[in-house]
Amino acid sequence: MKIITLLPADKYIVVNKTMLTDKERKNLISLYEPIVGYAAVSLYLTLWRDLDRLDLVSMDYTHHHLMSLLKCDLDTIKKARESLESVGLIKTYLKAGEMNSYVYELYSPMSPKEFFSHPIFSVVLYNNLGKYEYELLKREYQTYKIDLKDYQDITVSLDETYKSSSNVVFDAIGKSENTYTMMDQVDFDLLFSSIPKGILNERSINKKLKELINNLAFIYDLDTLKMTELIRLVINEKGFIDKEELRKMARKYYQYNNNGKLPTIVYRTQPEYLKNPVGDNTKRGKIIGVFENTSPYDFLKSKYNGSNPTSRDLKLLETLLIDLNLKPAVVNVLIDYVLKKNNNKLSLSFVETIAGQWKRLNIETAEDAMNVAEKEHKKYNKKIVNKSNSTPKEPVWFNETLEKENMTEEELKELESILDKYK
Repeated sequence: MKIITLLPADKYIVVNKTMLTDKERKNLISLYEPIVGYAAVSLYLTLWRDLDRLDLVSMDYTHHHLMSLLKCDLDTIKKARESLESVGLIKTYLKAGEMNSYVYELYSPMSPKEFFSHPIFSVVLYNNLGKYEYELLKREYQTYKIDLKDYQDITVSLDETYKSSSNVVFDAIGKSENTYTMMDQVDFDLLFSSIPKGILNERSINKKLKELINNLAFIYDLDTLKMTELIRLVINEKGFIDKEELRKMARKYYQYNNNGKLPTIVYRTQPEYLKNPVGDNTKRGKIIGVFENTSPYDFLKSKYNGSNPTSRDLKLLETLLIDLNLKPAVVNVLIDYVLKKNNNKLSLSFVETIAGQWKRLNIETAEDAMNVAEKEHKKYNKKIVNKSNSTPKEPVWFNETLEKENMTEEELKELESILDKYK
């Protein structure tokens, strides 16, 4: 792309694509400023000032106007604008000419719920703030759910209250969030041109491969040259990139440079908004608490009696959390369920089959994961019992097991081992 020099005389207008509430201003400072910096947030609020709250389009301004208000140079303004673009708060359009003209479209910040569940923004915020500040911020936005299972929804609908007299359709400004797209973390032209011809099969280069390379580069903080080096190590005899080996090499490189640690995503726990209502002291409620308040890494470690999980199992965790974007508590339920049903083995094919189904069902909470696991288990039980009189093993947290007055010694031991993490 041709480099465009920004000049003080260049004009711009601001287009309003959203509504900005006081709460969103707070979210902008609390959630976005640690990522994009104070200059970018100041620019966003200044562009918003150029609009009256009810206006759709501002009057014409020059960039000298921004320099005067922000007390900074054009290079700082340009970098701040690009930071806002990268997180979806601004879209920029240019009409080149003797005097360039810009259009800046303003979009809403994400809600805290969306932000903390975002697989990239939440990780970047964690890395920028550190664990202590991140946890403080999460608690600030924590909400509590009320258990409504014994209540009936009696809310009336619009058509029950009002009768339509006409079919009037009109456009009105509403909340609008810009679709987030992650910029390339590597220079693909440089990357592929750095691999000698004849080594890499060009048919292997497709959109999915580029997405994988981009995601690995982001998660493991790899630049173009390092990624090129890793790719050259995993090209097979047919000239195709071995994706699994590339994941493995990227993970090993990250761990080598970070004292054996993994990216923070495997250490994250369930987002607050997806947790069960507080105060559930039943056995099942306590087990759900363990699934929600333990990271997948620590949960898997507890299954190894305190020993570190194997590299193969860590790769599986990354696949579930990064590729399938399953929530941490759901991953914990999945691990517990598969280990119980599969003789304490994490079979890759078995895990991926269940994970794919749960992803399609949009399972996001520990309780929903537990319910669907019980349902599938009952279906499987019927088939097995019909063929043989043996009953397959089931996790201790299945409802029927927990409600037994006299649990077996093995079941009590399993229950205690899970709840030990919650004490």
